[in-house]
Amino acid sequence: MELTVLGSGSAMPVPDRAQAGYLLADGDRSLLVDCGSGVLQRLAGTDVGYEGVSTVLLTHHHLDHVAALLPLLKARWLAGEEHLEVVGPAGTKSLVDGLLDVHDYLDGRIDLAVREVSTARPFAAGGFDVAARETRHSMDGLAYRFSPPGSDDPPADGPVALSGDTEAFAGMGRFADGADLLVHDCSFPDDVDVSNHPTPTSLGESLAGVEVGTLLLSHLYPHTGGREREMEERVREAGFDGEVRTAADGLRLSL
Repeated sequence: MELTVLGSGSAMPVPDRAQAGYLLADGDRSLLVDCGSGVLQRLAGTDVGYEGVSTVLLTHHHLDHVAALLPLLKARWLAGEEHLEVVGPAGTKSLVDGLLDVHDYLDGRIDLAVREVSTARPFAAGGFDVAARETRHSMDGLAYRFSPPGSDDPPADGPVALSGDTEAFAGMGRFADGADLLVHDCSFPDDVDVSNHPTPTSLGESLAGVEVGTLLLSHLYPHTGGREREMEERVREAGFDGEVRTAADGLRLSL
């Protein structure tokens, strides 16, 4: 099972960070989690390519997580692919319908399926088993935990957890406890007054005592530029005792 960071950035673009997007792959199975601006170009540079991604799982519907969704649909149509499934929290169907209302020439070009999911029960997406929990953000959204195909572990115990956009809170730590990898929003350094996103100290405090192999800080605003090592240290000082790394576009982690 491998995770590739396609986009580690935010709604404020910087040259080396596309907006939110992550590729999960295991053998011939692949899943794209979020699809912000710039993610499609990053995806085209992987072995999987946009031709190999037939399922997109959305954490929430902010623009920096969905901006390349219809460009992905169009690219797959032009490449001769016939299917795309979009999975996400409540409101995903309205989102896709609204996008197609604006770009109506794309409607019907490929077989498009839309599915809404919740925390009520685990589900499958792109061949992976997935558990979800609610986040704390300015828009309703879901964090996810993933098990690879054929795993004996339930998805709630899967090796990869991904927060989406959220404040730091203890419930997210409990959700990710035991994971090999947690990709977590850490949008700003400590000296920025912000809500709806964590800073390193609040994130470290929320993960004190949580057993996670590697914490990957992502969804990084320009304010974090040049301060990545400082942010990693602040997370550790606040109580998290696992490995802390900062996400970068193109980073690949095998689990």
